[in-house]
Amino acid sequence: MNDDLEILAAELGTALLARGEWLALAESCTGGWLAQVVTAIAGSSAWFDRGFVTYSNAAKTDMLGVPEVTLERHGAVSEATARAMVQGALAYSRADWAVAITGVAGPSGGSPDKPVGTICFAWAAKDGGCEAQTRHFTGDRAAVREQSVRYALQGLWQRLEASPLLA
Repeated sequence: MNDDLEILAAELGTALLARGEWLALAESCTGGWLAQVVTAIAGSSAWFDRGFVTYSNAAKTDMLGVPEVTLERHGAVSEATARAMVQGALAYSRADWAVAITGVAGPSGGSPDKPVGTICFAWAAKDGGCEAQTRHFTGDRAAVREQSVRYALQGLWQRLEASPLLA
């Protein structure tokens, strides 16, 4: 694992622990890499509740409650799906914060509208705040996935810093 990812995950864990808050993750194209980075931190069981690896559309629906109509209208790689995934992660966990990642890591699977490297993220807090973003990363499959994990962690860090303590 990259040292910078481990440092960022450790800093997030320290902040979550100090706040008495929990994290849940919903991953598709990263296949659990984000959860692996988080659980590489000793003591993460004090602030990391669970992770959902929902690679197929059926898993997104079955495990996270992503509406089939969302997948039909917007596709698995969409901000709408990322939002539904992150809300499902909150609903099916005891977490205060959740992060979702869905996208096209490559080398195949892209389309003109959603080329390889298109990744959709969502971050949510149990207080109801939810944000989604789409980014386009370059490189091979491993590089796209690594950039996705880093971006997800950085996005959570920014939102955590900007948020008051949850009640």
